Amino acid sequence: MIEPPRSLEQRTADVLARLRGDVDLWVASADADGDAYLVPLSFVWDGAAVTFATPRSSRTARNLVRAGSARVALGLTRDVVMLDGVVEAIAIGTDPALEEAHAAATGFDPRAEPEEYVYLRITPREIQAWREANELSGRKVMRAGRWLAEAQAPPDVP
Repeated sequence: MIEPPRSLEQRTADVLARLRGDVDLWVASADADGDAYLVPLSFVWDGAAVTFATPRSSRTARNLVRAGSARVALGLTRDVVMLDGVVEAIAIGTDPALEEAHAAATGFDPRAEPEEYVYLRITPREIQAWREANELSGRKVMRAGRWLAEAQAPPDVP
């Protein structure tokens, strides 16, 4: 049985719960020729952006830094969150609080790796969430970096 569509407020709450509670997301990117690439990475949500670490020389890092924007997905195909945003590269050693938060949230500390890693922070500009076709028409919960249910959604501060 298909459940009735969730309200904007419920979808917003569900998205925030997923951002706070999930550990992994899918990161989509493409090179300059348009060749697509998809990889799962562990992330931390700081209340305003998702951040993950990957080798600086990886396809993902090269593609996202070049493009300056990214699309990531969380959740299951029948409970998906799609996040589009601006990418910022953060060198290891420049934000100790972020590095500690990332290591604690993901169980992975790129500072200990022999290969040079970079943190990639994605600040969302648009977020969509849906479960079934009956939620497609109201799938946007964030537009232009603003929560559409902002009056109901308290700031997401850890």
